[in-house]
Amino acid sequence: MEALDQISTTLALTMGLAWASGINLYATLLTLGLLANTGNIVLPPDLQIVADPMVMGASGLMYFTEFFADKVPGVDTGWDAIHTFIRIPAGAMLAAGAIGDLNPAVELAAAIMGGTMAAASHATKAGTRVLINTSPEPFSNWFASVGEDVAVIGGVWACINHPVLFLIALAFFILLMIWLLPRIWSGVKRILCTIINLFRRDPPSSLSPRQ
Repeated sequence: MEALDQISTTLALTMGLAWASGINLYATLLTLGLLANTGNIVLPPDLQIVADPMVMGASGLMYFTEFFADKVPGVDTGWDAIHTFIRIPAGAMLAAGAIGDLNPAVELAAAIMGGTMAAASHATKAGTRVLINTSPEPFSNWFASVGEDVAVIGGVWACINHPVLFLIALAFFILLMIWLLPRIWSGVKRILCTIINLFRRDPPSSLSPRQ
């Protein structure tokens, strides 16, 4: 039973950090560092760096920047596009670090799974934001952004304190992503096609042909 608890705890931390990183990396790092410094979690050796004051300060500064950038329609999509190259590798690294010192094969497997999870949650978040940005009012962006921040902070806390419940919730989230991502991609393609067609249209001639 103890071995099963250890497996579920490690798996929840590994996949939880990867999932959260794909949505908001800086909130994930900051929450993890705060929990470590307040004694709520003992980090594996490879993750102890996130509790360093310098790392926490950088994470806090970037989270402050993302907090506002993520609530401006259009800017949030550009921010997500840039962070495609940051969130996914970071999710893989955090997943591998959460495993601890087992063996290189297990760490590599964790990195692959973590990178995949981070990519899936990032694609879901970024694609949803593209669709939300078609709405003329800004409130949907604000609600979505705040909801994502709450989900990330709550998710990191839950994967540490209630690993089994978190894994159940994560399983439902994965099923939701499998159903949702094709529909998000279809919506994004329609938006891109509409934008491309707007630029392809020939401008009306300002001179009428002579009679």
